[in-house]
Amino acid sequence: MTDKAAPKGKGISCFLVEAGIEGLIIGKAEEKMGQHASSTNELLFQDCRIPQDALMGQINDGFRIAVAELAGGRIGVGSLGLGIGMAAIDYASRYALERKQFNQPIANFQAIQWKIADSYTELEAARLLLMNAAFRKEQGRSFAKEASMAKLFVTEAANRACYEAVQILGGYGYTREFPVERFARDARVTSIYEGTSEIQRLIVAREVLGGLAQG
Repeated sequence: MTDKAAPKGKGISCFLVEAGIEGLIIGKAEEKMGQHASSTNELLFQDCRIPQDALMGQINDGFRIAVAELAGGRIGVGSLGLGIGMAAIDYASRYALERKQFNQPIANFQAIQWKIADSYTELEAARLLLMNAAFRKEQGRSFAKEASMAKLFVTEAANRACYEAVQILGGYGYTREFPVERFARDARVTSIYEGTSEIQRLIVAREVLGGLAQG
């Protein structure tokens, strides 16, 4: 906060804090349900003095910078979710071709086929939403609504695909001997960070209704 007298959201500035600077303390590593390869630590600032040349962008423009980075980050988190969901259903589909019950591969059963068809269809739609948001960002056009749409749909579709993958493997899917249980754990957080699914719905609704009101 660089201007406490400014209206809410207007007096915030963004600074780059270098690792190792005095007063920056990295807290304990969190023990998470999934995403174990990604470190998550609390950052503490105790009497931490930041030089003036560490300012990013313009003074009092930090809120806009943070919001813009969040929108771009949602494309990245959506891409992560898509990759996890695809990995899970790809594995489960190959498993369905090999696993036999009643003297035939379980891939022959309609119940399994529909899980595979629905998962691949949703993930392909998710891919196109992501590509649209990324294209608009690359072109320098507004993309906040599209990024939120993509992040919302992709991450929830990825979670569904992972749970369908676990279901296709049955009891094996719940064991650590097979990778789909890890995919399910890793996918879960994608609908939480960079803005929860609930927040994405609020953003999309606000953008749509705001556009209609102006029109």
